[in-house]
Amino acid sequence: MTNTQTRKADHLRICLEEDVQFNNVTNGFEKYRFTHTCLPEINLEEVDLRTTFFGKQLNAPLLISSMTGGTAQAKLLNYRLAEAAQNHRLAMGVGSQRIAVENPHTADSFELRKIAPDALLFANLGAIQLNYTYGLEQCLQVVEILEADALILHINPLQECIQPRGDVNFKGLLDKIHCLCEQISVPVIAKEVGNGISGAMAQKLIAAGVQAIDVAGAGGTSWAKVESERAENNLQRRLGQTFADWGIPTADCLVQIREQDPKVPLIASGGLRNGMEVAKAIALGADLAGLAFPFLQAASESPEALEELSQLLLSEIRTVLFCTGNVDIANLKKSNSLKSLRD
Repeated sequence: MTNTQTRKADHLRICLEEDVQFNNVTNGFEKYRFTHTCLPEINLEEVDLRTTFFGKQLNAPLLISSMTGGTAQAKLLNYRLAEAAQNHRLAMGVGSQRIAVENPHTADSFELRKIAPDALLFANLGAIQLNYTYGLEQCLQVVEILEADALILHINPLQECIQPRGDVNFKGLLDKIHCLCEQISVPVIAKEVGNGISGAMAQKLIAAGVQAIDVAGAGGTSWAKVESERAENNLQRRLGQTFADWGIPTADCLVQIREQDPKVPLIASGGLRNGMEVAKAIALGADLAGLAFPFLQAASESPEALEELSQLLLSEIRTVLFCTGNVDIANLKKSNSLKSLRD
């Protein structure tokens, strides 16, 4: 195994086996509650979860969030997840494809279009790589491998600080993102990895040409904790523990960004664990809601467990719409059904 493959295998094992969830910071959705409608005046069977994102129709506003690739186990999981995305017409992002650039023989773990011909697929590279020799060529390469509809640039300064031999020169990166957005033929999505994107940072990214924001806020998997588990010395281990709960809760990111930009395509991820939280994210202004850890757990168990989770999530979202009197996603967004408990 190469160093990158070993790191990917470590990440999968740690996420599945160790306690690397945020302990003291939540995703923020507990601060909101839907107003129950005792007479919804609609038929549950008519509730429509369909939506569109980047011009592609989805059966629900659900994203199987970026997770993995590049190892034998990762290939199996990606293929299972791609099958779920195809069967339910969901969006799916893959984990960082840097490994496929470095080791082309691992590219087949990202060749998902043969399994998910109709799914909305997002390629993925670390934005930081634009400061470490990567440019348009490598970005187009990963888009081509996946036959992707868009490219995620993930932004992970905290993780790189704690990761052994992390890439930590973030200087001038916004200009490089701007140049890439001007040149590349697919939309670019800026995504954090679990520490959140503030309203102010979202504005800078949008001004640089990014066409969508995935807030990937705090409240779910803590990559500071993950890297602490991989630490090669006590300093790295303790650094990861200190910053285990660092970040902006997902719900707070959504509210900040939507207040400043009512129109930018917005993805909510970071600690979402069920369909009710998906519905809350949509009601707060997200266009898609992404889950990673629940899908990873189910996919690692069996295709049947993954199908059961998919059905449950869709049923939960549908039930929220029904019990708030909203027949479709557009109605939910403008319904004012979600109330802050602080009001």
